[in-house]
Amino acid sequence: QVQLVESGGGLVQPGGSLRLSCAASGFTLDYYAIGWFRQAPGKEREGVSYINSSDTNTYYADSVKGRFTISRDNAKSTVYLQMNSLKPEDTAVYYCAAAPTDLYSPYFFIQALYNYWGQGTQVTVSL
Repeated sequence: QVQLVESGGGLVQPGGSLRLSCAASGFTLDYYAIGWFRQAPGKEREGVSYINSSDTNTYYADSVKGRFTISRDNAKSTVYLQMNSLKPEDTAVYYCAAAPTDLYSPYFFIQALYNYWGQGTQVTVSL
């Protein structure tokens, strides 16, 4: 059974940090590119970060560039999103998704290119 399971969300104060994890099972993560997306209440789901299958290319949305870092450990079938200097506008449900091929600009965040999705983890940034 193919699964992506996100974890690590929670409530954090502005300026704080969280590390999200995306654990894959039922397929070989090594061959998949991974994207992190988020959806805030009342808004469309948007791309946050991307990493290719071989960990040689990453991409970030302008809104998180310099604050978030994506990484992967294929031996653990897990992808991470380190989020620092969090802001209230980062509040959202965060999803990871797997694409069967590496993606290139401007296609990093085209959601139809991702065929496996996790259930999401809530991140709330508030005092």
